[in-house]
Amino acid sequence: MSISSPAAPPSPPPRAVPVAHRALAPDLARGVMLLLIAVAHAHMYLAGHPSGFRGYTLDGGPLDRVVAGVQMLLVDGRALPMFAALFGYGLARLAERQLASGRDWRQVRRVLRARGRWLLAFGFCHAALLFFGDILGAYGLIGLVLLGFVRRRERALLWAAGVGLVLHVVVLALFGLVSVSAPKGDTPAAMADPVQAAVSRLVGWAAMTPTYFAVSVVSAFLLGMWAARRRVLEEPGAHGALLATTATAGTVISLAGAVPLTLIDTRLWAPAEAVSISAYVLHSLTGIAGGLAYAALAGLLADRLKRGPVVRALVACGQWSLTCYLLQSVVFVAVFTPYLGGLATRVGDAAASGLAVLTWLGTVLLAATLSRHGRRGPAETALRRLTYGRSR
Repeated sequence: MSISSPAAPPSPPPRAVPVAHRALAPDLARGVMLLLIAVAHAHMYLAGHPSGFRGYTLDGGPLDRVVAGVQMLLVDGRALPMFAALFGYGLARLAERQLASGRDWRQVRRVLRARGRWLLAFGFCHAALLFFGDILGAYGLIGLVLLGFVRRRERALLWAAGVGLVLHVVVLALFGLVSVSAPKGDTPAAMADPVQAAVSRLVGWAAMTPTYFAVSVVSAFLLGMWAARRRVLEEPGAHGALLATTATAGTVISLAGAVPLTLIDTRLWAPAEAVSISAYVLHSLTGIAGGLAYAALAGLLADRLKRGPVVRALVACGQWSLTCYLLQSVVFVAVFTPYLGGLATRVGDAAASGLAVLTWLGTVLLAATLSRHGRRGPAETALRRLTYGRSR
């Protein structure tokens, strides 16, 4: 009778990449991306005004309309795909590092699944306590559903990204119809009862996570994984032509696709309903090109910038991206909601965006100050400990 050897103890989690040794481009991109996220979210806390497709007020003054127009051209529908591409990039690189540390695929899959589940949990708490437009839950879900693509060939990633674009168009067309036909009430951020607001946020989050957000970020997420295979952002000097082409073509496509809806939501054009819905779909679809262009631009800049104080601060913010993202919502709830600051009905889009920029600057300074000596963000530390603790 053969005697089986005792099972090997589970391998400990690999050490995190030291902050000083991390690639510049991904963290720089995340730091800048958080500015786009802040200004894209702040106006969603406003209330008491009629709003257009993208939630900007239709009765604001000239400055409000200018700010809304600039953000629709450059930010709205562009920050989310950029975030998704960077998330896919980071997930693929995490899997590669895990495999390189000696873990087999079963162990790596267990870790990535745990990370996805905990991101879902973070998203649930974020929605319950702070913000109905949470995106962490969507990324946790997409990381679970598309986990198998970590091992698929590059061609499969590109084909799946193309299918995701088709789904994106279908879902956005449906949302466009709803936006036109359904009455527009105030968002949960405008509700005076905190309990009612929390319930409303969770209902919206439960619907948005598996449908709008999850479907809308699939293509950018998969393209980010494809870029990670080639280490495009970690070796920008070797991929300069690809990054330059992506940045240039993506920016042109993004701007051209954003113009029609920008004219509509700033009340410079009032076309037929079918044209408005088509403009809404086009705006979001071309936003994927814009998000990829911004990520590529970060790669190009990272290959040329010196690590001065400003760059180091932005990189620190990118390294603390989860913490800074959550802090934005804490500030917005404190400032805008009726049961706290109460500014939701007293300011317009311009003031909301100004507060968003100040909030982002505050998180940049906080991350730059506290990240000295290699300290990581508290949310990042908690996610890592929960992920590896559960994986064992």
